[in-house]
Formats: sequence, C-alpha cells, structure tokens
Amino acid sequence: MKILAGGDFHGNPKKAEALARRALEENVDLIILCGDITHSDTVRGAMIKPFIETGKKVIFVPGNHDSPATAQFITDFYDIINLENKAFYTYDIGIFGSGAVNCGIHQSSDYENFNSLAKGFDSVKGLKKKIMITHTHPSGSKIEMLSNFVAGSNAVSKAINDFKPDLHICCHVHEAEGVEEKIGNTIVHSVGPKGKIIEL
Repeated sequence: MKILAGGDFHGNPKKAEALARRALEENVDLIILCGDITHSDTVRGAMIKPFIETGKKVIFVPGNHDSPATAQFITDFYDIINLENKAFYTYDIGIFGSGAVNCGIHQSSDYENFNSLAKGFDSVKGLKKKIMITHTHPSGSKIEMLSNFVAGSNAVSKAINDFKPDLHICCHVHEAEGVEEKIGNTIVHSVGPKGKIIEL
C-alpha cells in the first residue's frame, strides 16, 4: 500500500493542487490530510476538490485552523472520512486518528483528545498494522524541539505509549516538515504541504 500524507495548506489551493498532482504522479492508493486545510476556516479556492478528482481514497483529520463545523462540511459535502472518533480499514491495515488540537480557538482537552484516539484504536486493535493520524505532534518529541512556541500534545504521547501504533503521522510544526523519529517502536512522520510518500 502506498500512502501520500500531507497537511498545513492553510487555505492555499496551489499547495493542495500540487499535492494532488503528486498523488497521481506517484500512483498512491490513499491520501491522508493531517489538518489545517483552511486558515481560520477561510480558503482562497477549492481545497478538497483536487484530491477528489484524483479518484484516490481520501481521509483527514482537522487542524487547529479547521473548526468542527468546517470539518463536518468537508465530510458531508465531499463524502470523505474524518477520523475523529472513527477508523478506516483496508486489508490488514487500520488507521485511526484525531486532530488532537491543543491550541487555538478550536482546541480540546487532553482527556477529550486521548478518548477520541482510544475510540478509533479500539476499532483497529486486532489488525496487523496500525497507523495513527493527528494534526498535533507528540509532547517530548524532536518535532516539539523545533518550535519555540508550538507545544506537543500529551494526549498524542500517551496514545503512542499505550497503543503502540506502527506509524504515527502528524504535521502542525511547519519547521519540522520531513522530520522522522522513533518513539518506542512507533515511527513518527512529520509532514507538510509538500507531502510524504509512505509505503507499507
């Protein structure tokens, strides 16, 4: 399975279009959007349509710039899966997630964020490979060290420690785009608008 993961478009349609083109060029099976699709719920053009037009499966989590109302609109209008409190399965791979947003006007508590991840994990825990998707990065990570003001999520760190997913994909810290690290046995990928190909 070939995944293209990206995020932090902040309402810039050119970034979304470029990533959608890459999905076609790389012939991926799945596109994962890790949040901040909009910028404070505003966009300067079509953000999801380019991905839908690829014909690839698209799933997402919201970021701190995407309100619950915007996330619901994206889900309903484009008929794609928001992983918040949900999971996605393909073959023996289970993908679960949450925005796990811990900053901004759309933030939620560590308790709420962890429970959302736990609910998704419960649906995939019996599968061979598990992937966790969040917008926010784990607290105490190398990713967190690359920013002076964007704190990591304690809920995400706890989920990695408790659920031990094979992969964790996040964004949020723009300076950390492309960074890869290992926490326990979990490989953590920090992605951005350029996207990252992950082959399973």
